[in-house]
Amino acid sequence: MDQPCIRIRDVGKTFETREQSIQALSEVNLDVRPNEFITFVGASGCGKSTLLRILAGLETHSSGEILLHDEPIDGPGVDRAMVFQHYSLYPWLTVMQNIRFCRQLKVISDTVYSQSDVETASGRADALLSLMGLQPFADAYPSQLSGGMQQRVAIARALMPRPDIMLMDEPFGALDAQTREVMHDLIRHVHRLEKSTILFVTHDVEEAIYLGSRIVLMAPRPGRIDSIYEVPLPTERHQDMKLEPEFIRLKREILSRIRETSGVQTDLEQLQRLTRGAQA
Repeated sequence: MDQPCIRIRDVGKTFETREQSIQALSEVNLDVRPNEFITFVGASGCGKSTLLRILAGLETHSSGEILLHDEPIDGPGVDRAMVFQHYSLYPWLTVMQNIRFCRQLKVISDTVYSQSDVETASGRADALLSLMGLQPFADAYPSQLSGGMQQRVAIARALMPRPDIMLMDEPFGALDAQTREVMHDLIRHVHRLEKSTILFVTHDVEEAIYLGSRIVLMAPRPGRIDSIYEVPLPTERHQDMKLEPEFIRLKREILSRIRETSGVQTDLEQLQRLTRGAQA
């Protein structure tokens, strides 16, 4: 078995305000293997996005340790790329210019670079444009694209520097159901080709099962890992698998556990008792 590329040990995160301290994460432990596709689910406020931002180097953890390839994470790096729910494209740049932007920054910032570096970057951008099915829109601007197409550009831009780790925070949350299904198959195809390790936050349990090889269920108050599920699906997947008994069983199990850990189950039971009392 491959050694973990990410080791999370007893990680906690506390946000300090003038009035109080808010513990967002407590004693989070997780090993992530190279080329894994891990999805995170759980009720709002369980720390999923906070953990992702810590891994990206956009937040610092208050306690514990996070190692990436046995080195502590102490800030953002080109070995990690973040894709957000909102597309965060530069509206004044074309599709191709958006994709090449991070690479252009690197070339500009390097003291010495060769023509072959520039040519390699151009070839990489062309390949990503083709992979995302965006060739006809290379010279279009973000405002001329649909939401799904804008997110494809954002993913292509994140892939440009060949990151080892892709961190995706509800990237398809704003898309309609049909577009999301297309994006699900696309991101799995990208995962196979690029061989990146993907950590993917979602509120959609069905999405988590279809995409992930493992599902990490987090519980709130404070945020922590409650359960980890192995997804019993083959590597090659298709949309009809969502109708299979094993898929539906796992979905019900995870949804039930989310209700239990978030207190929704108790709220529902109280509501049912109140309803019965009103009817009596």
